Amino acid sequence: MTDPSSLSPSSSRSAVLGRIRKNLGRAAGPQDAPAEVVTRLANPPRNVMPARGQIPHDQQLNLFVKMAEDVNASVRRVENSDAIVGEVSRYLAEHNQPAVVRLAPDATITGLDWNKTTLETSSGVAGPLDMVSVTPAFAGVAETGSLMLRSSPDQPYTLNMLPDTHIVVVRASQIVGTYEEVWSLQRQSQGRGTMPRTFLWVTGPSRTGDIEQTLQLGAHGPRRLHIILVDDTGETSVGQPD
Repeated sequence: MTDPSSLSPSSSRSAVLGRIRKNLGRAAGPQDAPAEVVTRLANPPRNVMPARGQIPHDQQLNLFVKMAEDVNASVRRVENSDAIVGEVSRYLAEHNQPAVVRLAPDATITGLDWNKTTLETSSGVAGPLDMVSVTPAFAGVAETGSLMLRSSPDQPYTLNMLPDTHIVVVRASQIVGTYEEVWSLQRQSQGRGTMPRTFLWVTGPSRTGDIEQTLQLGAHGPRRLHIILVDDTGETSVGQPD
């Protein structure tokens, strides 16, 4: 019998799960799952959704801004995608931040006209010297002012964590009322049973109160979170969930 400890992590996991299935008398295929499991996966139930998020969309946008600002994020609403680059430049100048920006290699970000500013831009995985990043969001949640960020080759996870200043672009059409609705968007976007390597929920900049019970920003990630909320009414579906 193969010793799981001698296998690679993925092979070891498969070996352990295989033993569990064998002991339960089940094969490896999803067709052998209990009927109640198949039914639940086909029609996933929603958990309780707070009433404050179940409001008209224009009110959800206002609530999202309020809740985000209440947790030390800054938010600027812009009228269309063409205004994103100017807002990034304005924010960095106003806060005396470096004019050197690391972009997510996502077409909704790199496809903007960065040449109309004096910013120095590059795209790709963030490194320890990158102080500012600009990334897209997958969704925003009005009930808490939170952002959902998905990792992918076009949206490297390090861009969300390493730079001191994180600028996130989210579109009005990506704002939903509650967390549960984000999971519905995920299933619509990638299909059932398919997940990104990493989901990251972001509610304000990184913080901790562990040090003498005093709030410290930037403890485990960016110390500044600036959200650009784009009114994409009338725009194409670029930047929206697939």
